[in-house]
Amino acid sequence: MTKRVNIRSSTRLSGLVLLFFGTVFVAKGTTFARLSISQISQAAGAIARAQCVANTVVEVSGEIWTLTTFDVRETWRGAVPARITVRLLGGTTRNLTSHVAGIPRFRPGEQVILFLAGTKHGDFSVVSWQQGTFRIQRDRGTGEEIASQDTGAYLTFDPASRRFVANGAVRMPVALFHAQVTSANEGTIKGALERAH
Repeated sequence: MTKRVNIRSSTRLSGLVLLFFGTVFVAKGTTFARLSISQISQAAGAIARAQCVANTVVEVSGEIWTLTTFDVRETWRGAVPARITVRLLGGTTRNLTSHVAGIPRFRPGEQVILFLAGTKHGDFSVVSWQQGTFRIQRDRGTGEEIASQDTGAYLTFDPASRRFVANGAVRMPVALFHAQVTSANEGTIKGALERAH
């Protein structure tokens, strides 16, 4: 019999959720503080286009982690090796399942764009979890590569209109998305140089 554990209420996880999302999920993870591409870029140590190779689930000090191996196809920012491991909370072992809201999961063979942060283990995590995860597909009509953010359809509160709207990246051409990331990176570097002077 599989035992299901929900870690969302733990103190350590609450801290992580606040760190990565800037707010707590309100009702099944559908409303949260949206981070811009620029904000996610500023928080990322590296940005890479990668292909998922495999997932391994491990238990460390009573917590379940999924370690996903990726082959890096392109590096958009920073320096990463040709093969990386992404470490994220939760997963399923032989008799235990741990689910954490907002954590992305990856399928072998799929291509993604990841905003990465290094961990103390020498591997990586994904900045803002689902917000820092963009899935690549090919448009059936045009054949063009498109990227969709895992949280692209999630609702966020827009103070200007005082409404909840879905304004994440959905079906964005990868070339256009790459240009936006490059622009955000240049802005981050310029800002850092200006602060240094």
